[in-house]
Amino acid sequence: LKTGLLKWKPDYDSAATEYGKAAVAFKNAKQFDQAREACLREAEAHENNKAYLFIDWEMQRLPEAVQLIEKASMMYLENGTPDTAAIALERAGKLIENVSPEKAVQLYQQAASVFENEERLRQALEMLGKASRLLVRGRRLDEAALSLQKEKSIYKEIENYPTCYKKTIAQVLVHLHRNDYVAAERCVRESYSIPGFNGSEDCAALEQLLEGYDQQDQDQVSEVCNLPLFKYMDNDYAKLGLTLVVPGGGMKKKSPNAAQDKARGPAAVGSRAEEEEDEYSGGLC
Repeated sequence: LKTGLLKWKPDYDSAATEYGKAAVAFKNAKQFDQAREACLREAEAHENNKAYLFIDWEMQRLPEAVQLIEKASMMYLENGTPDTAAIALERAGKLIENVSPEKAVQLYQQAASVFENEERLRQALEMLGKASRLLVRGRRLDEAALSLQKEKSIYKEIENYPTCYKKTIAQVLVHLHRNDYVAAERCVRESYSIPGFNGSEDCAALEQLLEGYDQQDQDQVSEVCNLPLFKYMDNDYAKLGLTLVVPGGGMKKKSPNAAQDKARGPAAVGSRAEEEEDEYSGGLC
């Protein structure tokens, strides 16, 4: 708690920890008055620590504030209150999201791990979802693909299959932006094992999207990505769809005969069709 030339403010965080240890020691020694006093001093140190946290916040010293929250969350975990620890990590993530998205992703993932260990899967999914969207926003697509896969696995575990379909769409868009058609196709193929996926509108749209991408048909890809199914996803994923460009970026390839027929008019199309029919009029032999 002492200050000096090289230590301008008390370290209430460490002081609280030490007072807590002292309280336990006094209690074990049956010195209850001293134990009570140590507990009160521990509470006072925590309260002062909060005051410094909010001063750091107001002074826009966000990294320092987040560091204090992380320390607090570790103490909550050590003291057997993981839910409070996870909530603290989430708040820290929100606090620094606009300043340091990378740090926010780390905090959300830590919170997700704590919730998952406590089998609070819905809260874990909420944290993972925030991390995935930030990763996509920051174009950290390899990490986003892994985060989405983690989300999808948990949604499958809790049997929320419709959301699994939506996560598959997000995965495919991420993989295609990574120029990894094979991973996108594998993602769809593996999703056939999810009940109800095969035959759903999500599945049909994805098959059409992959077909257009494979054939370098930008028109078809753009048409699929403009479907309400894609446009009304979370904003970060919707943007992936709207900005998806196939390699070569062309229209659907037309056959040379089709191009010639267009130039020569409808009569030429009819004439060529008759020629093709006559060619086999006597049978294949």
